[in-house]
Amino acid sequence: MRDILSAIYPWTKALHVIAIVSWMAGLLYLPRLFVYHAERGAPGSELSETLKIMERRLLRAIMGPAMAATWILGLALLATPGVVAWGQDGWIYAKLATVGVLTWFHHWLGLRRRDFAVDGDNFSGRRFRLMNELPTVGLVVIVVMVIVRPF
Repeated sequence: MRDILSAIYPWTKALHVIAIVSWMAGLLYLPRLFVYHAERGAPGSELSETLKIMERRLLRAIMGPAMAATWILGLALLATPGVVAWGQDGWIYAKLATVGVLTWFHHWLGLRRRDFAVDGDNFSGRRFRLMNELPTVGLVVIVVMVIVRPF
């Protein structure tokens, strides 16, 4: 199995990056939709109903599969010989912790989408704007950890 993982490493890495880009696009866009929904989507309005459809499709058709692919391919990379020296590479722990935070954020967004679906969300557009910074910070941390490997 380890020989197979080594042989397909470039493909695994490429597909992992594609999955990350897709997931990050959703993590950045869904909170923006929530800002519009909170500020302009009066319950029962045509805009509110349109945003509900957009939010559901983004979360289920793009973000969910992209997050799953990111995790599966990431685990395959971790299992590939020579990719991580667990006793020496501190960067991987920071990266994995950040991925955990982004995974939590993904699920938090899913809960907010359910709230909007029943016209029950209580968060302001300002709060969603602030929360929209989390995936950007996470992306910066992950890229620095993987490319620079500062520790």
